[in-house]
Amino acid sequence: MNVNIQQLIEQGEGISVEFKKAGSKLSENLFDSVCAFLNRNGGTILLGICDDKTIEGVNPNSAVMLCKNIANLSNNPQKLFPSFLVEPKIIEYNDKMLIHVFVPISSQVHRSNGRVFDRSADGDFEIKTDAQIKNLYARKNLLYSENTIYPFLIESDFVPGIVERVRKIIRINRANHPWNELTNEEFYRTAGLYRKDFASGTEGFTMAALLLFGKDENIQSAIPHYKIDALLRKVDLDRYDDRENIRCNLIEAYDRLMDFAAKHLPDKFYMEGDQRISLRDKIFREIVANMLIHREYTNAFPSTFIIYKSRVETQNANKPHVYGQLLPGTFQSYPKNPNIAQLFTQMGRTEELGTGIRNVYKYSKAYSGSDEIVFSEEDIFISKVPLDFQQPKIIEIVSGLGEGLNERISGVLNGGLNGGLNGGLNGGLNGGQQRVYRTIQDNEGIRGKGISIILKMSVNTIEKHLKVLINKNLIVHRGSKKTGGYFAL
Repeated sequence: MNVNIQQLIEQGEGISVEFKKAGSKLSENLFDSVCAFLNRNGGTILLGICDDKTIEGVNPNSAVMLCKNIANLSNNPQKLFPSFLVEPKIIEYNDKMLIHVFVPISSQVHRSNGRVFDRSADGDFEIKTDAQIKNLYARKNLLYSENTIYPFLIESDFVPGIVERVRKIIRINRANHPWNELTNEEFYRTAGLYRKDFASGTEGFTMAALLLFGKDENIQSAIPHYKIDALLRKVDLDRYDDRENIRCNLIEAYDRLMDFAAKHLPDKFYMEGDQRISLRDKIFREIVANMLIHREYTNAFPSTFIIYKSRVETQNANKPHVYGQLLPGTFQSYPKNPNIAQLFTQMGRTEELGTGIRNVYKYSKAYSGSDEIVFSEEDIFISKVPLDFQQPKIIEIVSGLGEGLNERISGVLNGGLNGGLNGGLNGGLNGGQQRVYRTIQDNEGIRGKGISIILKMSVNTIEKHLKVLINKNLIVHRGSKKTGGYFAL
């Protein structure tokens, strides 16, 4: 965090950075800047820093109260309309306490105390004329199709109980969330899922609400090309080994895609500090959320999530803000569907914009042994995450140890494990059994028929080898007998 803050301070104020003094109280024009960032390209506000970059800090005794006030005011339509929840964070920098407020770009036009603000390199400025305000609405509607209003869409068109489920997840994720006290009607408006277009006078639920909560048939009626194909292509590269054709709402689509990943991708033992985490979940929750949040849903290009032997590849229709390969720290994140993104964030299914790519890079090397990752921002957004599994690994990162020591620990563990395993294989298994084991090792989640095709052995022979490996506790069989199940280490 300190490195990023240092970069922001050195960069100075501009179209996406604002400094404000805040000892024990908030600046009176703070929400003018929040409004301007929402209406323009988003940005970062640092409280406790003067315009000339002097770091004064905020009063440590007031920091928690200031953060709470910011969150509450952002959720107050009398202060910011439509309200848009921002979540400030307290950080320490150079022995001073600062408050970091990240404001994403919004797909709506916002007002602060009834006034509309925009942002330029020189700071915030008020938009006063009807023509300027209409142009701002037109720009937002052109950029963000999630804002499309469906006047005849009503709550009974949503999957029964899904809104209550989402709100329960938010309550569990954050017991003191400002949305928890809202009625459903207030929740829809605050989350930007029910809106009035002041340029046209149209009012109702939006495309974002339909995509998040809608019944399958209602989504297909409004967006007939909408679907997500999840495919396993490890053996049959022309068609697929397994498939999920997903046409449901985004809340359920997230669950189904994560289940598909869990079914066909191995997990790794990984310690971060004293906590065991799932590398698979850490990486693919970001990939899946990215697919759903940033897709351009008016484009008929199909969205795909494909697991190959050597990689997971996704493709999405896109409205790029920049072009080319995205690398951590080299680009400004722009949500293609800010209201959908905000709801996923409040549910804890994704984090602050920009952290997703950083997390994938952070954990990929430990997960698969490679960090040759692709995030290609074009008219079709493509992501590729390597699955370069060469051998089973135990990777332990111990908090407070240097990288060299961690590498030595990891090397000892992996060397000992692999040496013992290979010795066991050579000493206790025949050639055919070893080949079956290696095939499962390279294609975790494979079915018996797939092993038969790869090794060109009969299904009966494969079944005999599998039985030996299971009895020796070298592999496990997962899934139902009805579907045949699959095999993993």
